[in-house]
Amino acid sequence: MKREAFAAMAAGRVLFLDGAMGSNLTKMGMPKNICVEAWILEHGNLVQELQRQYQQAGSDIIYAPTFAANRISLRKHGRAEEVRKLNMGLVELSRRAVGPDTLLAGDMTTTGELLEPLGDLEEEELAEVYREQASVLAEAGVDLLVAETMLSVAETEVALRAALEVCSLPVICTLTVQEDGRALFGGTAEEAVRVLQELGASSVGVNCSVGPDQLLPVVERMKKAAKVPLAVKPNAGHPVADSQGNPVYEMTPEEFAGHMKRLVEAGADLVGGCCGTTPEFIRALRREIPERKA
Repeated sequence: MKREAFAAMAAGRVLFLDGAMGSNLTKMGMPKNICVEAWILEHGNLVQELQRQYQQAGSDIIYAPTFAANRISLRKHGRAEEVRKLNMGLVELSRRAVGPDTLLAGDMTTTGELLEPLGDLEEEELAEVYREQASVLAEAGVDLLVAETMLSVAETEVALRAALEVCSLPVICTLTVQEDGRALFGGTAEEAVRVLQELGASSVGVNCSVGPDQLLPVVERMKKAAKVPLAVKPNAGHPVADSQGNPVYEMTPEEFAGHMKRLVEAGADLVGGCCGTTPEFIRALRREIPERKA
């Protein structure tokens, strides 16, 4: 998909993203402290069924589970040389699940290492990591790219520049922010909109961290700066811990959809869910939010 085609598709309407992957796989038995992407490739039927459920619930865009399949993250599991194998395999698996008519996004995220001066990671090293993954994802046949759950504006800028250097696909950039809109390691949601849209992002927004009930002022500030569609993909509220220390998200699909409708009215254009959401949350969004904007 060309960036111009994405812009035309998003004009005047709401696009529905998918919901959580990791929290649902955990419920399905995925162990902790593993290479998630390798586990997914070995248990592809579970992921494909979840992706089909999101598709049937009304998602316009499904994320391929390539989230942390970058060289730095894979190095922690002794799999640094499997970037191509994992990204190619996970895209192929996802395409078989959703078919040719649903948009498939190649998913990238933070490496978990901080850029200088906050950490030891040099900008060019990080850029090469993202160039490698974005290039493989484009070759694998995704329709667009997503850089999500990013920790700072600077880190997201590196990822976006790298992706645009190696392909012509649309790129959606979403940062994880606190309730006041500040990114965890530098910058704000509204700064991200101003900077990233000028660099060529097709959509900018926020995901993870907080629930939709906490994001209305953030979305309102982003909208004032936005020239591109805004993406909002929050958690299902604030989690509480169960007896085993696992996060439990208590917001219902209906509550989630009600809050998301207000965010759409405030300016959100692409909507979905992150941690704690399920296909029923996407179905609730479809029931609550009109596809066409007034």
